[in-house]
Amino acid sequence: MKNLAYCERCMSNKEYKLQRNKKTSVLNNEEISFEAKEAICEACGNEIFVSDICDHNLNVLYEKYKIRHNIISIMEIKNILTKYSISNEELSLLLGWKSYTLKRYLNGDMPLKDHSNVLKKIYESIDYYSIVLQTNRDKLDVISYSKSRQTVRNLLNAEIIEVKMEAVIKYILIRGEDFTDLTLQKLLYFVQSFYYMFTNTFIFEEDCKAAIDGPVYASIRERYRIFGYKEVHRGILSNDKLTLDDFERNIVESVIKFYGCYSGKIIKQMTQNEAPWILSRTKNTCSTDLDEEDFGIIIDKSLISEYVISVKEKYNILNLLDIQKYSTDLFNKISM
Repeated sequence: MKNLAYCERCMSNKEYKLQRNKKTSVLNNEEISFEAKEAICEACGNEIFVSDICDHNLNVLYEKYKIRHNIISIMEIKNILTKYSISNEELSLLLGWKSYTLKRYLNGDMPLKDHSNVLKKIYESIDYYSIVLQTNRDKLDVISYSKSRQTVRNLLNAEIIEVKMEAVIKYILIRGEDFTDLTLQKLLYFVQSFYYMFTNTFIFEEDCKAAIDGPVYASIRERYRIFGYKEVHRGILSNDKLTLDDFERNIVESVIKFYGCYSGKIIKQMTQNEAPWILSRTKNTCSTDLDEEDFGIIIDKSLISEYVISVKEKYNILNLLDIQKYSTDLFNKISM
């Protein structure tokens, strides 16, 4: 489809091409530099006015200004509405503003600084939004309040991930941020297993679940579902309090070395060839409530402990390097 617009120099509609250039504009007495789009006439080289491009440049300028002054962005406002299952009109009323306030901000108007500060708090803190929702519940109808309240409960539950598990995830992400959820879940399972093998204690308190795609930690999967991978990873990687001791780090490093080298599909099949997952799924096959996304099937820790001790004896695993003997054998079995 051709790009056409009126060229004042040619005095007729002409095709134009898009190019990007650095521009500086003044907003609220401040010079703001940004990358702008320009429509250039193919016939004469004159810059052509195109309303959509002008709107785009104005939005980019405003977003640059917002970043400089820590004012909430349009995307962050949209994320708030999605995150808390509430409409822009409902949230405006909940905060005691005019019903159209957030709609204006979403359409590009610059948020007032005090409005932005409140929205930033809501964006960053589920607890803060929960207090606002409870305090001003009379400003919403019963259905809207109940919907948002249930979402808040789900979010708070999804936030509960034990610190040690977050520390392990952080280390795994630092070593390879391209690990998928599928791979990450299986690596966590193997960390749990091999930590027990060498210490007779479990590194994680949370029980692993026997999902159809192998062992999973439901708190992690639910947190990814609600917040998204990027936001979860950003939060974990920026938390300087998440640390591992030397032995914990060596366990995780060994799991990454001997299992992280395989694709998510392969490592999933590896876990599905182990007794803890097989036995947990098998004893629930008669349940009428079982479905492909059932996270209610707990892999009992006793199954894991008994299995890893038998693996340790069978493969004569005396140190962390010996883990490779077992991982290689598992790979060979599923490759046959």
